[in-house]
Amino acid sequence: MVLADLGRKITSALRSLSNATIINEEVLGAMLKEVCTALLEADVNIKLVKQLRENVKSAIDLEEMASGLNKRKMIQHSVFKELVKLVDPGVKAWTPTKGKPNVIMFVGLQGSGKTTTCSKLAYYYQRKGWKTCLICADTFRAGAFDQLKQNATKARIPFYGSYTEMDPVNIAYEGVEKFKNENFEIIIVDTSGRHKQEDSLFEEMLQVSNATQPDNIVYVMDASIGQACESQAKAFKDKVDVASVIVTKLDGHAKGGGALSAVAATKSPIIFIGTGEHIDDFEPFKTQPFISKLLGMGDIEGLIDKVNELKLDDNEALIEKLKHGQFTLRDMYEQFQNIMKMGPFSQILGMIPGFGQDFMSKGNEQESMARLKKLMTIMDSMNDQELDNTDGAKLFSKQPGRIQRVARGSGVSTRDVQELLAQYTKFAQMVKKMGGIKGLFKGGDMSKNVNPSQMAKLNQQMAKMMDPRVLQHMGGMAGLQSMMRQFQQGAAGNMKGMMGFNNM
Repeated sequence: MVLADLGRKITSALRSLSNATIINEEVLGAMLKEVCTALLEADVNIKLVKQLRENVKSAIDLEEMASGLNKRKMIQHSVFKELVKLVDPGVKAWTPTKGKPNVIMFVGLQGSGKTTTCSKLAYYYQRKGWKTCLICADTFRAGAFDQLKQNATKARIPFYGSYTEMDPVNIAYEGVEKFKNENFEIIIVDTSGRHKQEDSLFEEMLQVSNATQPDNIVYVMDASIGQACESQAKAFKDKVDVASVIVTKLDGHAKGGGALSAVAATKSPIIFIGTGEHIDDFEPFKTQPFISKLLGMGDIEGLIDKVNELKLDDNEALIEKLKHGQFTLRDMYEQFQNIMKMGPFSQILGMIPGFGQDFMSKGNEQESMARLKKLMTIMDSMNDQELDNTDGAKLFSKQPGRIQRVARGSGVSTRDVQELLAQYTKFAQMVKKMGGIKGLFKGGDMSKNVNPSQMAKLNQQMAKMMDPRVLQHMGGMAGLQSMMRQFQQGAAGNMKGMMGFNNM
């Protein structure tokens, strides 16, 4: 994402502190100049940038600082704090209530990605176990209902709309009543957009709002307009009771930083950000984790949430097998399925300390997903005996005819099948070693269950299996151990541990 350019520039400025022999006013001034230039290039309002600079300078008094204090860490911490403040509206965002109908009405200008964002939000909550649906009350734009219908059908989300009814108020009211009677929990109403802020748009929004009585009105905003978002958000807020904002198209515009800070200046909480065209290119917006990921410091808490969504703990049979160091080809297939469910690779990598969200380009990401699908296609051509054998690779090596059969069945070369088996062997060996580590599969804080020497062996084993480039980005062995500790402890005190910029 283009925001990563901003993150790189700020990170580079902060790293300059580490290169300086002595931290004095000159070094601090040069670092702040770099940070402020990066923010201005991202179209952040000059007044906000000036305020950030003044706040850092007033918080850091180098002359008054005790000699024993780590000046670098204190400056880095202060900059981090001010960057968080820059995108924090200071207002608590609305959250839906489970077990009751929550009506969410979407408003915004035409071309902001409103209809796509409606589908993304419905899909996001559906994946979390909510009963979601969509209503198309956009009768102004030709093809609006077709677009919503296509998105909803693809994501298997119930929808409501009409090709004949031209009154958006009637459609919205009927749809909301229908889904309320069917006990839906998240009812999303998509309204008409316009090319500019017309009075007719606001009047229609008010009528739909009065008819449906939404619990939350979400304003969808295009990040490409940068700091102009502020006046736009204020105009909508003055006319309708906008409670939340979703900023879209953050993946392709250099003005994203300006857009986020401008919305925050209106005291409107940003609840989600759109980072691409696909339905899962959509993330909850939390200020501290966002700045943390932007600066390549990761978001362990977000990563743990993603893993918890998969409900891996429910798979008691797999946990039992892992305890005994057993791992079959079917187990590997199921883990690949879980990886696919977690969302885009770049999003996951951005949550790991030491990586930026741009570590994996869109091309590389598509290539990796295609490779994963290819491996799964190969395993689809295997029979139960091959998938469930505790030493699948040995079975294939003893009977090479199986490799040829699987290759023919999946439309790949025998070499592709052999590469898959080599990958499986690595996984199986790792699991075998992990199975011998007592206490590894107990609940709670893993570091208390496993003795230090065994934990060190596990870390070394993981380091051997990793791409050297990946390990380097994590800060080497120390970075891997730090991440493992945070992951083991369930992200307890996540931000406190990461504010020190350990890997800078």
